[in-house]
Amino acid sequence: MSTASDNVKVLVTGAAGFIGFHTSQRLLDRGDTVVGIDNINDYYDVRLKRARLEQLTSHPHFTFQQLDVADRKAMPQLFASQSFDRVIHLAAQAGVRYSLTNPHAYIDANLVGFTNILEGCRHAQTPHLTYASSSSVYGANTTMPFSVHQNVDHPLSLYAATKKANELMAHTYSHLYRLPTTGLRFFTVYGPWGRPDMALFIFTKAILEGRPIDVFNEGKMRRDFTFVSDIVEGVIRTSDHIAQPNPEWNSARPDPGTSTAPWRVYNIGNNQPVELLYMIETLEKSLGKKGVKNMLPMQPGDVPATYANVDDLVQDVGFRPETSIETGIQRFVDWYRGWYKV
Repeated sequence: MSTASDNVKVLVTGAAGFIGFHTSQRLLDRGDTVVGIDNINDYYDVRLKRARLEQLTSHPHFTFQQLDVADRKAMPQLFASQSFDRVIHLAAQAGVRYSLTNPHAYIDANLVGFTNILEGCRHAQTPHLTYASSSSVYGANTTMPFSVHQNVDHPLSLYAATKKANELMAHTYSHLYRLPTTGLRFFTVYGPWGRPDMALFIFTKAILEGRPIDVFNEGKMRRDFTFVSDIVEGVIRTSDHIAQPNPEWNSARPDPGTSTAPWRVYNIGNNQPVELLYMIETLEKSLGKKGVKNMLPMQPGDVPATYANVDDLVQDVGFRPETSIETGIQRFVDWYRGWYKV
């Protein structure tokens, strides 16, 4: 379990979000001071975001500001008004499918917003920026498991393209200003307080309400489902482990996962891909109820499989996600039943 150094002050963006909430909670539990920001947009149920925030604001070492990372006036003021030992940037416009209909939301949050974070960290000389990337950057790649040492130049959605852009933008700041940055490619995160636009949440709600569920690619999709507490442990451990240059980096054979700059990217995935149909079966067991499946073809922007190689994460920060899908789904269902009183 990660332990804090003395009185560390951390900025967590997207603190009302799924991963931001859990990360803030874990930082507070170990004695850090957390400043959380979030624009509390209505991409999904705002009541869920406010309920997460309520849990955080009851803690004496947590302060919250409703701020949009894309706000070019407010963000520099935030960085000028207080100094942070770490920045954990989790605010983003999420979702592959939504990017097909609302592309501008991704440009504002994921590109403009990330530029504001980079600029803030540069001017404040923040010791380390850790930010969320995504397994979706692997796009058209099919060599499994996905490794950070593979080239990722063929994204299949605008969301994926913005996440790949974040890694490139971070690299230029690490190179030009020696700002240590670490990007984390998350693989299908799930768990209590999860996002209502994610498959597990949608399926749970529909099965309990007796409605059919849409199962894309005939349920043959494979996903490296990663439980949120494993993601958070990885986020905090990498945040504590300040990115270093790779002295062996060779410009004639450039390694995509490291650099001569203090820049790193890591996969955080369960390292055990699960077929969608098995996930549904496990969910049905936990709910004690069968779902009616509406089998559909693959959707645009989706990839057939994700599977994380986490060797670098294990080697550098000594952590490997290990919560099984059975345990994780049961924990989610217990939370869901409690929260929605079903």
